[in-house]
Amino acid sequence: MSRVTTQFGFTSTADEVAAGIDLSGRRAVVTGGASGIGVETARSLAAAGAEVTLAVRNTEAGEKTAADITATTGKAVRVAELDLSDLASVGAFAAAWSGPLHILVNNAGIMASPEEHTPEGWELQFATNHLGHFALATGLHRALAAARGARVVAVSSSAHLLSPVIFDDPHFAFRPYEPWAAYGQSKTANILFAVEATRRWAADGITANALNPGAIATRLQRHVGNRLSTPPELQKTTRQGAATSVLLATAPALEGIGGRYFNDCQEAPAVSRRTGDYQGVAPYALDPANAERLWETSLRLTGRNG
Repeated sequence: MSRVTTQFGFTSTADEVAAGIDLSGRRAVVTGGASGIGVETARSLAAAGAEVTLAVRNTEAGEKTAADITATTGKAVRVAELDLSDLASVGAFAAAWSGPLHILVNNAGIMASPEEHTPEGWELQFATNHLGHFALATGLHRALAAARGARVVAVSSSAHLLSPVIFDDPHFAFRPYEPWAAYGQSKTANILFAVEATRRWAADGITANALNPGAIATRLQRHVGNRLSTPPELQKTTRQGAATSVLLATAPALEGIGGRYFNDCQEAPAVSRRTGDYQGVAPYALDPANAERLWETSLRLTGRNG
């Protein structure tokens, strides 16, 4: 199985990746589409002709973003409320969806937040970044299957190299809480989701891939002083940061390809250890046994079927 390569790279923008792509008649959901790279992901998909829904916690901010995207693309954009840390909110969003869904971009997330748990006792980063998106995707499974060729895009991070999923204690009930370890675990979970979703849903024509968007200054850094530690020359704009998400959602070359992890618009190589530049993907994040175990664990926790 050869690695996927493209003509795009670190400096490519979402619009450049989507150039020449026609998404007319296709429907897309972008979680967290009112801020950061979610805005530019949604904008590029709308500009390519997709009917885009911004799934956001703050619907007021969502409406402002939708109006801006409509003004720049001429394409109407919908807004729907979604709180990924609240299963009732996730369930309501999925129940309200009607018809096929061609593209689901699991973009929203929190990073390195102080220790906090949901009412279910779930660590908040794992609950928001993984379990909420897991419940959303499984809740929308029928809509994705109805699209006959749907794609799910899971926005992960190079921080997955900080931690595998600790199955014996994912919610830090016993080990001391460390914000970056919790974030890394949740980002590993995003990749494992893509691996197992592709395996389980292949017969439905659904594929899922994960990605590292790169270092982009957005509200994601609000828990770490609103700053990036990455050198300026290695940072991206939001339009560059959205490029790999848009690539996975639209590129004809990725039709039928899933369960992989991308960085700078290229499939990343597996690495045997973490290096200073945080490149590559950890083998534990692509391991089929880990992926299946996480899926079964997530089904049990969320009470979903799939």
